Amino acid sequence: MFDATIKLRDAHKDDLPAILEIYNDVIINTTAVYSEKPHTLQMRVDWYNDRINNGFPVFVADADGKIAGFCSFGHFRTWPCYRYTVEISVYVDTAFRGRGISKILVQSLLDRAREMNIHAVIAGISADNQISINLHRSLGFEEVANFKEVGYKFGRWLDLKFFELLLNNTPGPI
Repeated sequence: MFDATIKLRDAHKDDLPAILEIYNDVIINTTAVYSEKPHTLQMRVDWYNDRINNGFPVFVADADGKIAGFCSFGHFRTWPCYRYTVEISVYVDTAFRGRGISKILVQSLLDRAREMNIHAVIAGISADNQISINLHRSLGFEEVANFKEVGYKFGRWLDLKFFELLLNNTPGPI
């Protein structure tokens, strides 16, 4: 159930320490990010600047001044013919999970993708993350790939699934 006290808004640079805290918790404690070392604040600043400079959204779920979660999308691949395809990411603070925030965050990305004339939205999800798989399926994403043993974390091999949602957008003239 979504908590109505949560407000969705564009992220600001002042939000980056909270975003970093959420992201590093995900790195340290889950397989949602195939990284082993926590990120630095400078890495998050660079990530944020890259997203904003490329016209990509970064949203936060604000719970009365506390960042409950964040999401964004960016290039799926940087070659020109992929310009209508993006890859999304969404992360929620452990204290706020199970309240419907992820769904609202992903929906906000889909709305923005439609506005930006994006055609294909990709989500890379660790095969052991059934909650994220269920979330994306509930929003119409379909599994299109399952890469076996492409990641290694916590002493075990990890499979990576790709999910895709096609939007009804058609490219305009170049």
